[in-house]
Amino acid sequence: MGSNVGNVTVPTVPTESAGELRDRTQAREPTFRVRDYAVLLKPRVMSLVVFTAIVGLIMAPTTVDFVTAIVAVVCIAIGAGAAGAINMWYDRDIDSEMARTQNRPIPAGRMRPGVALIFGILLATASVAVMALAVNPMAALLLAVTIAYYVFIYTVWLKRRTPQNIVIGGASGALPPVIGWASATGDIGLGAVVLFAIIFLWTPPHSWALALFRKGDYDRAGVPMLPVVAGERETKKQMLAYSIILVLATLAPVAVGMAGVLYAYIAVALGAGLIRHAVRVLRDETTDTARPMFFFTILYLFLIFAGLLADRAVMSLM
Repeated sequence: MGSNVGNVTVPTVPTESAGELRDRTQAREPTFRVRDYAVLLKPRVMSLVVFTAIVGLIMAPTTVDFVTAIVAVVCIAIGAGAAGAINMWYDRDIDSEMARTQNRPIPAGRMRPGVALIFGILLATASVAVMALAVNPMAALLLAVTIAYYVFIYTVWLKRRTPQNIVIGGASGALPPVIGWASATGDIGLGAVVLFAIIFLWTPPHSWALALFRKGDYDRAGVPMLPVVAGERETKKQMLAYSIILVLATLAPVAVGMAGVLYAYIAVALGAGLIRHAVRVLRDETTDTARPMFFFTILYLFLIFAGLLADRAVMSLM
């Protein structure tokens, strides 16, 4: 249809209503959601960080009053979330290339990058300041080091440059129980080092299991995870090697007197399960068994630390 102007027919351009325009715009541009601020904090990672920090605080030889303990745990949680927010700001380019991260607030277009950065910096500053004022300077220093290490050493320097990114960078994820310990004692004891070692050695098999079944994501984003650089077979061998060393490390709490027989049984049983998973992954010609191992490693770490608490509770009743 159209209108005649002289001998030329001018087509009629269809128009859309304001409502149709609004609906089309909203479909193209996701609307902001308050929950996106929570997503920035990486709550799943934070939950494990908080739990291991609590265990470090409880396992410390010095008790701390309830209010101080709560403040310390909240500061650790906020500090971990702050590091996660800054990480999402920096990694927004590769997050948009990976299926599992494309719906994060920044790559999905629900939040401006600068907002996430400012949010992370404010939380990081507040968490360290409150920790210093309400808990003790050593705990605050360790929290600051943890945030800085995750942001500058892991995210900025290691992640895009070396397949050993999560091995070296794993130190940041292993520090929360040390912060918890320092929150109670004001220093770093042998027990804190043991807890650090367990998480540090747990990180490679856990992260590489994820990298195996998400290899395409990392390859597309240009992140040199071990399966992408060294191949699946080499990754599986190293996962088994780290798993064996990790199981031995989980017996260290017994050796240094932090835990007793109950924990020893728990650690041995869980260790057998972990090595069984690692052997299955190594023997598998595909990466199908990597996903079950990834989820088992999460349960494994939780139960190892829960076992320490259970053993401490039993020993206190004897």
